[in-house]
Amino acid sequence: MAHGERKPKSRFFKKHSLKVGDRITDAAGLTLRETLFPLFLGFAYGLLDTLNKHFQNTLGITRTRSSGLQAAYFGAYPLASLGYANWILRKYGYRATFILGLCLYGVGALMMWPAGLKRSFGGFCGATFIIGSGLGTLETAANPYMAVTGPPRYAELRINLAQAVQAVGTVVGPVLGSYVFFKETGDSVDSLKTVQWVYLAIAIFVFSLSAVFYFAVIPEVTDADMAQQAETTHVGEQDNDRPFWAQYRVFHAAFAQFCYTGAQVAIAGYFINYVTETRGETSSALGAKFLAIAQGCFAVGRFTGSFFMRFVKPRYVFLLYLSGVIAFCSAAITQRGNTGLAMLNLTLFFESVCFPTIVALGIRGIGRHTKRGAGWIVGGVVGGACVPPILARVADARNSTAFAMVIPVIFFILAYTYALAVNFIPSYRNAADKVGDGDSATPSVNKGSLDDEKGSTSEKEAV
Repeated sequence: MAHGERKPKSRFFKKHSLKVGDRITDAAGLTLRETLFPLFLGFAYGLLDTLNKHFQNTLGITRTRSSGLQAAYFGAYPLASLGYANWILRKYGYRATFILGLCLYGVGALMMWPAGLKRSFGGFCGATFIIGSGLGTLETAANPYMAVTGPPRYAELRINLAQAVQAVGTVVGPVLGSYVFFKETGDSVDSLKTVQWVYLAIAIFVFSLSAVFYFAVIPEVTDADMAQQAETTHVGEQDNDRPFWAQYRVFHAAFAQFCYTGAQVAIAGYFINYVTETRGETSSALGAKFLAIAQGCFAVGRFTGSFFMRFVKPRYVFLLYLSGVIAFCSAAITQRGNTGLAMLNLTLFFESVCFPTIVALGIRGIGRHTKRGAGWIVGGVVGGACVPPILARVADARNSTAFAMVIPVIFFILAYTYALAVNFIPSYRNAADKVGDGDSATPSVNKGSLDDEKGSTSEKEAV
């Protein structure tokens, strides 16, 4: 009887333990419906682009100095994805990493309060760095999680759908900036006080969400799961057996992510500058509305790209979309007025699928190296800290943000090398196309195995 009374308590703590180990959980065999839960991370990024232009006006800083926001935000990513977040992910699993990311996000949001009181741009950059650390931690876990939990053939579709919902947040950020922060106050110090309250609300929300994640039971995916999946889908391939430093496809994907993300962030960060300079009588508030429309195009692009990936190989969609990005961004350099604005809108539309598809293709078939590989590819986001200052420097030197769009075009072309490789080089193409014969590449998952993952039985602890 005493033993029976202790069992429910033991089961409760086991179910909510953050220790995962390296057992086979069969979570990689779950269906799309069971594993697709979107993460609303886009709001912080969308708001960042809006604050960039308004800080230039409110605090009287140059375009180059305002790029410090992007540098702080994206500079934190590799510290997370290659450092502490990746260690937590490999040691304790996805749920623990989600909780850590949310807590860091909440701390950074709280730090926005004293930064606003002191009207300190350096303070805002410091708080943004902590927020970037939190979101970098979340991205380190969220992107590979969406890619690997479920049938491999739908990995790109899953991650793009999740990122599409996240992209809705990038629309909310500029709209909130235009209609709440700066509608009545304009580019004044009073507008910064409004920002404080919004970030306080964000902090309360993400701390509450971290508590929810602690008590929630989500499927975990271990290195053993991914090794098992790779053995099934990539029969005869040696990637799972090679040491991590020999995974050249991963490092090419990380390089492409660096170049692509840097160019994307540079465009979004100086979108309002571009519009106010090239389109007559356009205020910063109106520019923020145009940015919201452009981010809406970005979100629509992810939904349509996800739809196409249901019927067309994702590598084809990736190549087509990145080709469109280069073409329309190039056109935006010379065009002005509504035509230039339209070119940037189309650029954001075609940017949509690139980031998540690079992640999904880059980690395909690398088995037990999946978590480390994902960390390197997500770490490529540090390009968002490196490319915007280059664009800003060129824009300040030539006094033209439109001319400076040549910088993103150069980096998009560099990222294009990966799109070409994954479509035309056999070693890349074959790895991308091997997804298994059925709906799942792992042994079938029955209700009993799912109950085991939730901690109902202890057999799997012995595996």
